[in-house]
Amino acid sequence: MNRRQFLTASAAGLTVPAAVLSQDKPFDAKPRRVGLIGSGWYGKCDIFRLIQAANVEVVSLCDVDRNMLAEAGDLMAARQRSHKKPRLYTDYRKMLAEKDLDLVEVATPDHWHALPAIAAMQAGIDVYLQKPISVDVVEGQALVAAARKYGRVVQVGMQRRSTPHLAEARNEIIKAGKLGKVGFVEICCYYPMRATENPPDTAPPSYFDYEFWTGPAPLRPYNSLIHPRTWRAFMEYGNGIIGDMCVHMLDMTRWMLDLGWPTRISSEGGILMDKKSKANISDTQTATFDYPDLKIVWTHRSWGKPADEKYPWSAILYGDKGTLKADVYGYDFIPNGGSAKPIRKNVVYELDKYPEDRTEKDLERHCAPAIRAHMWDWLAAVDKRTKPVADIEQGHISTASCILANLSMKLGRDLRWDPVKHRVIGDEQANTLLRRPYRQPWTHPDPDKV
Repeated sequence: MNRRQFLTASAAGLTVPAAVLSQDKPFDAKPRRVGLIGSGWYGKCDIFRLIQAANVEVVSLCDVDRNMLAEAGDLMAARQRSHKKPRLYTDYRKMLAEKDLDLVEVATPDHWHALPAIAAMQAGIDVYLQKPISVDVVEGQALVAAARKYGRVVQVGMQRRSTPHLAEARNEIIKAGKLGKVGFVEICCYYPMRATENPPDTAPPSYFDYEFWTGPAPLRPYNSLIHPRTWRAFMEYGNGIIGDMCVHMLDMTRWMLDLGWPTRISSEGGILMDKKSKANISDTQTATFDYPDLKIVWTHRSWGKPADEKYPWSAILYGDKGTLKADVYGYDFIPNGGSAKPIRKNVVYELDKYPEDRTEKDLERHCAPAIRAHMWDWLAAVDKRTKPVADIEQGHISTASCILANLSMKLGRDLRWDPVKHRVIGDEQANTLLRRPYRQPWTHPDPDKV
């Protein structure tokens, strides 16, 4: 499905994976000028999909790994229509100071999401921000405040909301009433994704600015687990597996069921099995997100077998009329008897339409159609100056809920959340943990002063 077909089908009510659907400008209009901050794995995957989806010119790339940056520059030149190599920067502030960008993606490690995204908004640029949006709750507040103050359209990389088969499940199973009343949802990840190595500390590579990469986070001794990609082994840079994987499934569930903030969050777990690795994130964790008449329960284990080997990273929605199992590869509707028939739908890869997806290094091919659709939704919202399907506020709710789960596990108690005051009710110790300390000279963003 190309962009025009996608928009036509969505406007006709067939899939509706996007909040705003229009195509006011032809594909050969003046290209939008794009910058990328963080030129690693998913940043490139996203921008390559944006190149497929729209008329854009990637004019600026930024990364503190000079080797990764140079490689990304060459790849962008090969993939984009002009074949021009983007300008290369090692400091995002210098890139934004050029003041010639229409769009920016921030695809850095999580601890570097808030500051560049806010700076881009202050520069008048619309932003695609990778998930989770923040490493603490107050960063997320500041991001929402900046988007509203500067009138920026911010799409969060929670592309389950734009995944065609999941949009179909939302519309034709849930909204059509096939599940009946949903009273319980299981969300889970059983991938063995926690680092198990224990490499020695070393000096960072000469081409990698580790001081700048660390930025506002605590400065750990460098070792090879930190860069590239395995930085998620450390809580200093993110929020563990719940911050990486639960945020997707919780956000998908909230979108499917039209849910806002949970009223109470509780979590238990820790490093129960693998005590030898240098990684300090949990290998086992459960979390419960309470809503009126509904509980969403998250489980992750980075060891052992999945509860359902067909759905190792998924959401299972239980209703009084049926059950829906959903993930990035497809969905299964299982009726609770009666005349309803089971339904199975698989992801459509679109490899004939986008043959470069077949050979692109490290691309999650099953996610490519969802990313393209997410980009189309973002661009339509940019044109209309409306909120995209994964607006920054929705990203904040899902991200902060996962952060609060980690705080619950750390404190050993349930947390009741007030979404108006943005405070944990009756727990000042928990409230002191909503803002992480920043390492000097970096300053934590303030929602009232962005």
